[in-house]
Amino acid sequence: MRNARAAWRLARLALHALHGLAIVAWRFPRLSEAQRQAHVQAWALALLAHAGVRLRVEGTTPLHGPVLLVANHSSWLDIPALHAARYCRFVSKADVQDWPLMGTLATAGGTLFLARESPRDMLRLLQGMRAALAAGEVLALFPEGTTGDGRALLPFHGNLLQAAIAADAPAQPVAVSFFDAASGAPSHAPCWPGNESLLRAVWRTLAAAPLLVRVRFGAPRYAMGHDRRSWALSLREEVDALLHDGAAACNHL
Repeated sequence: MRNARAAWRLARLALHALHGLAIVAWRFPRLSEAQRQAHVQAWALALLAHAGVRLRVEGTTPLHGPVLLVANHSSWLDIPALHAARYCRFVSKADVQDWPLMGTLATAGGTLFLARESPRDMLRLLQGMRAALAAGEVLALFPEGTTGDGRALLPFHGNLLQAAIAADAPAQPVAVSFFDAASGAPSHAPCWPGNESLLRAVWRTLAAAPLLVRVRFGAPRYAMGHDRRSWALSLREEVDALLHDGAAACNHL
């Protein structure tokens, strides 16, 4: 039964991805930026539904920028979950751009790419992020730098927070967590630890009973004299608190 459910959901996801490519190729060139953003958000919400995941948003989503969303990262569904909650431009490693299908979709979604091994590219990205924030955009990043196992936060890296400091823009902590939709118990089915293949994480998610993804927004925070390292520590504490408070509340669903 679980395998049949996973196969059915996987087929729906594949068709949905191809539909996304068609939209990017044929409709995006004729759409305004606001219309593109609306399509990305709607596509992400539909992707969650095809994967058997229901979205729940808590806290205040930003109506506009400039703001830098700072979130935990444990699952292959974190990006569509955040997109579904509020369109944002993600910061991602450059090799994602070369992934078949997903690289095209990520680029169309406005992702800013970074070649991590290049100090010059880091400078280019920081300048691009600062310009985007100055233009009033909503950006998002995962300061852990990789996916964890969903049980504990990894250390936050503060390098990219320098863009928000330079632009005098706030960072808004966000907690993304998954639960069994029926019981409210925490679920690690969608988690994608760094030592596991993406396909295995996807299949485990699709085979699971219906899930709930909770995207919980905290209050925007300015650096207020913090350097990027100390600000990263402070934001990590806030994301951790959002995760633990959200888990306690969801257990009472």
